[in-house]
Amino acid sequence: MCAPGRPIALLLLYLISSASSSPVPTLTPAPPLPLQVLPPGTPPPSTPLSGSAAGCPLTVSPSTLVVRFGDPVTANCSVSQMGFSLLGWKVSLPTPEPTMDRFLVWRVDRITDWGIQPVCYALADTGGKCDITLPLTVYKPPQNVSISFVNLTGPMLEGRQYTLQCTVEDVAPVKDLRVTFYRGQTALGQPQSINTTVEKPVTQIFTLDISPGREEDEEEYWCEAKLELGLDGPKLPSVVTSQKRSHPDSSVLSVGKYINATGHLGQKNVTVEVCPGSGNTSSCNGRFLLAILLIQMINWL
Repeated sequence: MCAPGRPIALLLLYLISSASSSPVPTLTPAPPLPLQVLPPGTPPPSTPLSGSAAGCPLTVSPSTLVVRFGDPVTANCSVSQMGFSLLGWKVSLPTPEPTMDRFLVWRVDRITDWGIQPVCYALADTGGKCDITLPLTVYKPPQNVSISFVNLTGPMLEGRQYTLQCTVEDVAPVKDLRVTFYRGQTALGQPQSINTTVEKPVTQIFTLDISPGREEDEEEYWCEAKLELGLDGPKLPSVVTSQKRSHPDSSVLSVGKYINATGHLGQKNVTVEVCPGSGNTSSCNGRFLLAILLIQMINWL
């Protein structure tokens, strides 16, 4: 016979041995949470985007602006996709408050800054940022344009080289300025320009070397200044012309050629041979001075 407590002891011993022979379950840590998945081709949120980059759906209207100094300006910026929570303008002049709408208008009554470059920006829900620049040109037509002869105090000699000077005052931007010299209705050479980054108004001088002939005695010189501002500029280009200047004393002298002179009380065309075509300057000095005296006498008549 078994002792009264033996069955219970055997049951406990069986349970203990069964537990030791079975594998003990262990806790497995949960896998880490996956990182945020971005759509293919989308850069990290910290990378700024420009308007031309994929994923920055900003549009500015108009796309470029050409504005006369002191005139009003209006531009609209809009975002064409969802996922951007804030839209704003960054510019040196007064700006509208950023908005959560899909568009934002920038408007000023008078443009007073030179070299201004407005920027529209948008903030994405994921923390990224993109922006687009509005190219803006502020211009000012020339205040005055004048023409003169450089260091010329007496009559011009045929065949000699002289310099015309065209002075364009208070114009901007000077890089878009084109200056053309004229004799009568004939353009003298190609339009002149200057390569510079100066954006504020300046006074610029252009020069042209000429060699007048006797047949040009009655023609006048002048110059034209034009701001070529492109297709976005004003429909009527800003063109300013100088006064017209004739040869000093209304005559052209040349050693070996002829002189024409006109009196104040009526036209008195007198042709005088200064010296033969084969003569040189030193041998013609006397006749040259005599011709000058003759011109003065005619002018007194």
